[in-house]
Amino acid sequence: MAGNDITPHLSVVIPILNERDNLHPLTAQTLKALSGQVESFEIIYVDDGSTDGSSSLLDQLAENHSEVRVVHFSRNYGQTSAFDAGFRHARGELIATLDGDLQFDPADILRLLSLAQTYDLVCGWRRDRHDTFVKRLSSRIANMVRNAVTRDGVHDTGCSLKIFRRSVVERLALFEGMHRFFPALARMHGFSVAEVPVHHYPRAHGQSKYGIGNRVFKSLYDLLAVGWMQKRCLRYTYTNRDKRG
Repeated sequence: MAGNDITPHLSVVIPILNERDNLHPLTAQTLKALSGQVESFEIIYVDDGSTDGSSSLLDQLAENHSEVRVVHFSRNYGQTSAFDAGFRHARGELIATLDGDLQFDPADILRLLSLAQTYDLVCGWRRDRHDTFVKRLSSRIANMVRNAVTRDGVHDTGCSLKIFRRSVVERLALFEGMHRFFPALARMHGFSVAEVPVHHYPRAHGQSKYGIGNRVFKSLYDLLAVGWMQKRCLRYTYTNRDKRG
């Protein structure tokens, strides 16, 4: 277990926007999955301007569990900002990301951990998705177009279940919408990327925050920026022959 005075081995960053009914079971599942399996860990919830009572419930969970920490936004800033804030507050050498909608099994973090010693970024792959037709269609279109441009070789970049080495998140410069392109951004900077099939479940509580309007079209706009970044990214090696001192 990770107390507030211990530097944890693993940080789990979870953005939250109006997921009140999911918070208790999500916390219980994550604690159960990691306790005794990971030497030390913390769970960082980033409250992205929730208005359904999630905020006070998160504070209650932090009071009840030493592993839980909470960052509150003053308003809704979006998922990329939530991930960025979580990365900045994370203390672990490894940083996992997860959605707060209970559509993932926190125990699958252990699947990704087994590869995190070999790869810099390990991505989950929802090979058997349980989403609405609109979400599956919009993701399929976005993934197809994204792969054609970025060639990141990842089937499901939209899967939030990922594990990063700290060196990766410290290297990434994030802008609005960039969370959709983590694998491409990591490869762009020379980091290694792997993908692992994970479980996926239908949403039991709350409503999805994404559809064709704010997933496909916005992603295509952001893709232009990523394509430009890939072409302009600085790539060089050097040898330091300065022997002074």
